[in-house]
Amino acid sequence: QAFLVESGGGLVQAGGSLRLACAPSGRVFSIETMAWYRQAPGNQRELVAEITSGGSTNYGDSVQGRFTISRDNAKSTVYLQMNSLKPEDTAVYYCYADVKVRQYSVPHDYWGQGTQVTVSS
Repeated sequence: QAFLVESGGGLVQAGGSLRLACAPSGRVFSIETMAWYRQAPGNQRELVAEITSGGSTNYGDSVQGRFTISRDNAKSTVYLQMNSLKPEDTAVYYCYADVKVRQYSVPHDYWGQGTQVTVSS
């Protein structure tokens, strides 16, 4: 099982909404950046949105204004609210986090196993 566990993917019609969530399966000391990436068949993995521990956000151009990333630092959980979904948003969505498992450990990059989002036209 991947260290990061995602939930919330599924099938939705164009114009609909989905909310993804991601959290570590074990205890961590801190997480600086959490992000969502996606990969469609035949395409490279691309950044959807990222958020720092301080709340600064960055979005990919194709989702700006439609998707919102947020996080609950107390729960080490990141969310992705996806509105006005389009068929081109269809992809496997991956959660990413740079994690310090313990106070004096070196941060490591972790990925989730991916969750499928399918938007029908």
